[in-house]
This record gives sequence, C-alpha cells and structure tokens, in this order.
Amino acid sequence: MLRTVLGATLGLLATGCMSGNPTARQSAASGMAAPVRTDSLLSTRLELFDAARQRAVPVMVYEPAARDPRPALKAAIFSHGYGGTCTGYTFLARNLVAHGYLVASIQQELPTDAPMPTTGVISVVRRPMWERGVQNIEFVRRELRQRYPGIDFSRLLLAGHSNGGDVSMLYAAEHLARVERVISLDNRRVPLPRARQPRVLLLRSSDQVPDPGVLPTPAEQQQYGTMIVPLPHTIHNDMWDGGTESQKAEMNEAVSRFLAQ
Repeated sequence: MLRTVLGATLGLLATGCMSGNPTARQSAASGMAAPVRTDSLLSTRLELFDAARQRAVPVMVYEPAARDPRPALKAAIFSHGYGGTCTGYTFLARNLVAHGYLVASIQQELPTDAPMPTTGVISVVRRPMWERGVQNIEFVRRELRQRYPGIDFSRLLLAGHSNGGDVSMLYAAEHLARVERVISLDNRRVPLPRARQPRVLLLRSSDQVPDPGVLPTPAEQQQYGTMIVPLPHTIHNDMWDGGTESQKAEMNEAVSRFLAQ
C-alpha cells in the first residue's frame, strides 16, 4: 500500500499543501502563497475552499518561471496516489510545464478524511472516495478558470498515480468531452476509457496487476490509440519523486512521446 511505504517521508511534504486547522483553512479560502521560482519552474500554493462542500482543497500550481504569452499554456490537473501529497510529483510537473502546460496538483486527501476501505467490493466501497476526487477536480477546474483566464480549461490533460489515476479515469468517464488526454501512473481499479478521446497513456509498474476489465484488449488499444507502457524496472511505489533518476527519466520519456503524438 502506497500509504505504508511513503507515509513517513510524505508526511513532511504534506505541511506544504495542508493546513491542520479547519478554521484557518476556511479563512484562507482565496489565499495564495508567494510564488517560488526554481530554475525554470514557478510554483504557487493555493489554499482553496469549496464552500458548497465545506471542504479545503489545497493546490500546488506549476508554470514556467518566464513564459511567452504565445502560445497560451494548456491546462493539466494532477491527483496524487493514496497516502501521497500534491508536492510529491514535481518530476512529472516539470516535464508537463516544459510541454506547455500549467499544472495544478490537488491535495486529494485531508487528515480528517476516513481511511481508504480495504475490505468489501473495491469498486463499491471506494466509489465515494473516487467521486470526492472527481468533485475536487471539477472545483479546481472552475476556480482556476477564473484565476487564469488566458488558459483553456475546457480541454484538460488529467494525470494521476494509483488511486489518483483511478480518480482521473472516473472524471474522464463522467466528463468525456472536457478531457483531451489522460496520463495514468499505474491506476488499477477504474477502467480506461474505450474512446478515441480522451487519448490515454498508462504507465504500468512491474509489481501490480490491474483488476479485470481495467485494461482495453489489444484490439481496443489499437482501435482507440491507447498507449500502454510497461516499466520492468519500476515498482508501483517508486512512481513519484522518491523514485530513482533513471526511473523518473523513463517515465518522463514515455510521457513526452505520448504528448508528441
């Protein structure tokens, strides 16, 4: 389980994306931390608050530190794996920014959330968690559309790791016309779309097997242009910033090939 392996390390990262005091979170509903420049990357923390659901939705926004307004940036929304944080996938965010995207990485889990169910029918007991993630994505899409009016949020690139990949796939299924591409780092539960749009890239780890029906058949992959890339030297829990440089380079190379298509 991703939470078991990453918990101690990512607990330190979580402070950059979450506020432990609900009152403080609400008062910071429109708050924005000072942008931080790292090389060519500009990262900004947003403390968003969804009043309709009474829920904090922290977001890290990554964009070029210096950008030419032509062409306009495209929009990408990322969802971390269970037990991870919105700051734990900068290797991928940096690559997406280099390909012309503004990347919004959502903190999908909060300390007050109930643990992920581990018993029962997975597709049933985890459905509310995935739906909450879908609601978070839609809320962030609407909020950022107002904050970044020059960016088209009607043709999204969605990306996610593990449970975050499942959330991304479910959003794509429920908002098919709104999603242009989906990049999954080893989602295992929610089926990949069987459609020409969105285009789908699935990076497959060497140690986890998707549930039956998640992967398109070889014929469906050819029909819909689905790109599935096995990673023989990368396990599921290495698909984040804590992976080796060679593992991250291999994942980013596959992402770059997918975006070039």
